[in-house]
Amino acid sequence: MKKSLIVASSLLAVVSLAACKKEAEAPKSPEIAAASSGSMAEMPMAAEMKHGMGVGTVTEIDAAKGMVTLDHGDIAELQWPAMKMGFAIKPELLAGIKVGDKVNFEIDWDGKAGTVTRIEKAGS
Repeated sequence: MKKSLIVASSLLAVVSLAACKKEAEAPKSPEIAAASSGSMAEMPMAAEMKHGMGVGTVTEIDAAKGMVTLDHGDIAELQWPAMKMGFAIKPELLAGIKVGDKVNFEIDWDGKAGTVTRIEKAGS
């Protein structure tokens, strides 16, 4: 009898809690909150696109994925030191470029990812 009472009490507690449960309201994203308040000042701004130019060596090409890896020197406009890094690139820009080529390139950087917008063999 005592075991039945415990089981019944437990079930009643679970049912009661489920009936009282209110779905938590998802927090509004800043974009939605700002739009509903009508204030542009509260809307997050897109990261500023920066443009840089560099010289480097092609170390890897994946035309199918639209990626190129460059071992490049300093890029003053972006305040970058020399490093090896992968970038998105339109496959058609890779025509005539192969691994090992020294290249001049231009890049757009949005603060998170870079896209090579121009690339050519150095000395071209």
